[in-house]
Amino acid sequence: MRMLISFQNKLIPVYFTTENKQSVQKVLKLLSGTLENKIQTGKRALKKCLNSLISIEIEGSEAILHSKSENDTLALSLY
Repeated sequence: MRMLISFQNKLIPVYFTTENKQSVQKVLKLLSGTLENKIQTGKRALKKCLNSLISIEIEGSEAILHSKSENDTLALSLY
């Protein structure tokens, strides 16, 4: 399944499977809150990834953050 979220005035596609036990809205709300928190308090590598974010893939309780540079791709725990 694919959804779009707004992050830093950009629409970012979020891909996830429907087998998640949490509701889609709850996962997206948790993801948005985590991203906003990390852009303010995260380390330089995380901020670099978030500034060039192109898509997010949800796998279980982790969000794989894909950026323009493959070297900046990170995994982020949602819980």
